[in-house]
Amino acid sequence: MLLELTSDQEFFRDNTARFLDELVPVARLRDLRDDEAGFDPKYWCRGAELGWTSLLVSEEHGGGSISGSGLVDLTLVAHEFGRHAAPGPLLATNIVAAALDANPTQPDLLPGLLDGTAVAAWCHGERGGLAGMDTQILTDGNDLVLDGVKRPVESAAVATHLLVTGRTGAGVTQVLVPADAEGVSITPLQGVDLTRRFSVVTFDGVRVRADAAVGGVGAAAPDVERQLQLGVVMANAESVGAMEAAFDMTVEWAFDRYSFGRPLASYQALKHRFAHMKAWLEASHAISDEAAVAVDGGDPAAPTLISVAKAFIGQYGSELLQECVQLHGGIGVTFEHDLHLYLRRHTLNRALLGTPAEHRLRIADLMEEAENAA
Repeated sequence: MLLELTSDQEFFRDNTARFLDELVPVARLRDLRDDEAGFDPKYWCRGAELGWTSLLVSEEHGGGSISGSGLVDLTLVAHEFGRHAAPGPLLATNIVAAALDANPTQPDLLPGLLDGTAVAAWCHGERGGLAGMDTQILTDGNDLVLDGVKRPVESAAVATHLLVTGRTGAGVTQVLVPADAEGVSITPLQGVDLTRRFSVVTFDGVRVRADAAVGGVGAAAPDVERQLQLGVVMANAESVGAMEAAFDMTVEWAFDRYSFGRPLASYQALKHRFAHMKAWLEASHAISDEAAVAVDGGDPAAPTLISVAKAFIGQYGSELLQECVQLHGGIGVTFEHDLHLYLRRHTLNRALLGTPAEHRLRIADLMEEAENAA
């Protein structure tokens, strides 16, 4: 998280942490393992009251930020979600809310998202990875017709609406589709995280009115890029929170666990490993925060920074968490220990919205575009 927070941000972060400690302790996470939604709707509504769902929405539409930088404030929540491996559709809800705030053609859904009584899913990803998009959204008179498959889609099984991205000729279109529309089928996926739920969503000749478009037909590419940036920033902040929780847990273990009459933390070889882990953690904090500030402020370097952050945190976060597992010894690979909760959360976020390898390719493409434009 940011090294220097305002007093209001500190209060907001601490309130979120206390709330998660009280309502979703580790024991509760295990209880949610077989829950269809992965979270309690009442818990989500109470979180919405704290401001989790409104930070990317303007005051005009019922939102508002803590510091004037809504995305930076939201990373504080995401960080605590990672530190607690907390449940709830934080990423999807905020992205859809931000999209509806920027394109207020669908005003009926936004109030429900802000108060937590409604859930909407962001149907962006496809099997082809970060660059793949085969879903078609074609015009037919006064209607739009959708065909394609989106995966993985978070919380689709409990969503009332789906924000779907697809191609319209050479352009990109986004459409808000009721989850129960004819031609929509939702198939649950098995995932590594105990509380987050994902599905495959298939659109087979789904027909909606043209006014269901969020933004202009064929002109949504800038909006989709913005949403990707928001999503990556939130995923990065959450991953860093999971890394921090695992690291702190492992340091405490190393001081408490004795071998040959000495704490594990006193051995020089292990000190070197902890030093590497601490360097990865602090660098992840810094680059995650830098990317969040860039996206929030509309910095032209933001597309590159989010990919640099995603690639770094994905790679070195995995290294850090695997080291934590190894340093715990045999107990680190048991289900009863809490460590795997953070490993699962980071593993999921590493794969979402582009792997480290995909973001390295994206960085190369962005650099080539900048060089050609110079």
